[in-house]
Amino acid sequence: AASAAAVLRPGQLVVLESTTWPGTTAEVVRPLLEAGGLTVGDEVFLAFSPEREDPGNAHYGTRTIPKVVGADDPASRDLAVALYEAMITRVVPVSSAAAAEAAKLTENIFRSVNIALVNELKLVYDAMGIDVWEVIDAAATKPFGYMPFYPGPGLGGHCIPVDPFYLTWRAREFGMETRFIELAGQINTAMPGHVVDRLARALSDHAERALKGARILLVGAAYKKNVDDTRESPSLVLIEAIEARGAACDFHDPLIPEIPPTREHPGLADRRSVDLTEAALAGYDAVLIATDHDAVDYALLSRAARLVVDTRNAMARRGLPGDRVVKA
Repeated sequence: AASAAAVLRPGQLVVLESTTWPGTTAEVVRPLLEAGGLTVGDEVFLAFSPEREDPGNAHYGTRTIPKVVGADDPASRDLAVALYEAMITRVVPVSSAAAAEAAKLTENIFRSVNIALVNELKLVYDAMGIDVWEVIDAAATKPFGYMPFYPGPGLGGHCIPVDPFYLTWRAREFGMETRFIELAGQINTAMPGHVVDRLARALSDHAERALKGARILLVGAAYKKNVDDTRESPSLVLIEAIEARGAACDFHDPLIPEIPPTREHPGLADRRSVDLTEAALAGYDAVLIATDHDAVDYALLSRAARLVVDTRNAMARRGLPGDRVVKA
């Protein structure tokens, strides 16, 4: 915003797209733009329009995803709508920048809370001997009042694990608590630990050996299937947690040849993906499926792996369940 303000000219429109707390556009960006003497809504114009994307989604692209636009004066809102209507199939104007900021947070909070719910149900149903994936598929046959979400080894990506807590921080300034958001964060953050415990139990039950000293191959370093993005990936947390328990852990990812440097996991930088071959699999005590890329050879895992611990139901969805496959 400060960089834009330094070169701002009358008649220009500035649009913030970064996901942020409600009030950022009005309370942070606007004062920076107006510090040079130009008035927003009169000489220059300001709006907020959150980015919406779903990496790896073949059905929706930038043009076909509706675009929410909010501004605090009619002229700014009209200009921003005109800008995006030239590129996007449907533009959805709202009454203020704060409303648009809140809409984006609501989308991400919705996903975070519902993923936490099914992650918790996975633990409860597992204790009861019930397959949560079967339950979700059955519930999803209801044509109204239900939307399926699926459990996993933890949250990843640069949005869902982080963005809900912008609202938590902002709400405290108004003396409010966001208990659902914070509880969801606790549940989702705990999932890698539950997965490692399940891996240890599976090794004990099926291979009669401890996790300590075992060799583990983690499949999928990306935070979601069919993308090459490791930001906030629970796979990186899993590798460190497995090694903290005394095991050796390599990874295979057809889209990520090596793990890039990160602030949170500097010790994993530059580790290279292992080729998935029958000979390589013979050297591991267990395979842990953390990300279910379509390009992984699951039939090879079914045939050659000693033990598969599956956090994504990837094997069963391909008709490859068996005595050596454990859901986690």
